[in-house]
Amino acid sequence: MSKQDADHAINQAALEYHAKPVPGKLAVTLTKPAETQNDLALAYTPGVAEPVRRIADNPEDAYLYTGKGNLVAVITDGTAVLGLGNTGALAGKPVMEGKALLFKHFADIDVFDIEVDAEHPQEFIETVMRIAPTFGGINLEDIAAPHCFEIEQALIEQLDIPVFHDDQHGTAIIIAAGLLNALELQGKTLEDARIVVIGAGAAGIASIRLLCSMGAHRDNILAIDREGVIHTGRQDLNPYKWGVAADTDRRTLAEAMDGADIVIGVSGPGLITPEMLASMAPKPIVFALSNPVPEIRPEIAAGVRDDLIMATGRSDYPNQVNNVLGFPFIFRGALDARACCINDAMQIAAVNALKDLTHEAVPQQVLDAYGLESLHFGPDYIIPKPLDERLKEHVAPAVMQAAIDSGVAKADIGD
Repeated sequence: MSKQDADHAINQAALEYHAKPVPGKLAVTLTKPAETQNDLALAYTPGVAEPVRRIADNPEDAYLYTGKGNLVAVITDGTAVLGLGNTGALAGKPVMEGKALLFKHFADIDVFDIEVDAEHPQEFIETVMRIAPTFGGINLEDIAAPHCFEIEQALIEQLDIPVFHDDQHGTAIIIAAGLLNALELQGKTLEDARIVVIGAGAAGIASIRLLCSMGAHRDNILAIDREGVIHTGRQDLNPYKWGVAADTDRRTLAEAMDGADIVIGVSGPGLITPEMLASMAPKPIVFALSNPVPEIRPEIAAGVRDDLIMATGRSDYPNQVNNVLGFPFIFRGALDARACCINDAMQIAAVNALKDLTHEAVPQQVLDAYGLESLHFGPDYIIPKPLDERLKEHVAPAVMQAAIDSGVAKADIGD
């Protein structure tokens, strides 16, 4: 079968999957009986009046008498849908439903997907503000940079529930977990590593911020956009790019990668040439995360360097950086703690939980799921597998405990 035929077959299968037996991937189910007159009297009038009175007197009782505490909004404006760009809000709905499916399957979190037709960031912010009382958390999704930074920060400041832009922080958390393990294997440290980040959108800037909060030196990081190195001499930088600008005389990607220990690609296909890879420091770490075509393919990279550790965004290569390793369990921990936000401490707790899980013996269930005979911590296993059922029991409690320890949890630890 040719690649064109294979792509066509996948596309047709995807359409059938989404259309049958009923359209879409979500449905609402009941959690209480509705079979008798008494059931209806409790579910609605007159019984429902009593929880209404309790919540009016104490808004926190909404977590006791409604589904708010296990309900997340997955919200988009459709301006950066997967690799398809600005498709509009409605066309983003299949992706938001898919995100909901992952939340429910991996962490048993209920989701309403919400697609907002908003031309300006302030319109989007105001819409989310008005509907926020419904939810225990807000997951922002597929919102283009730089507006995503403005939107998330405004909502974090104005809401008392977790607000999390997964394209930023979810990606950064998985990258950081894999990098810590790769650095250990290569005998290097985050504090001393020279890092190049290709792509200065949501994921790239969030990764730089998180790595710096974990000990990376800001002066050792060079960010790259379409114009080259983001440096302090440029006059075309928005505030978010200015925040990652470096005082350097390097101007091109090739110059940036010369002698670098780490390159993180969150940009586009084929941007890293064999010559650039060859110029990196001994024992380099390459995270080529562009999908479906990486910044450099692993088979090409392996032909240039036999001392590298590599990760991609694809499931058919080792070390897939996949956000599903993080967001369901990060929200699970945040909701269980009834946290008012997802702060740096909670994000770093997720990083360390993912890093540590990779060091543990891999259960047979994971080997069977991936058709493997064995799997051990090493160059081809620096990040847990998405179908590892231990993720929930490792990541969620770590995030919950970090929320409690950092003072942003509203639930008692006994809860």
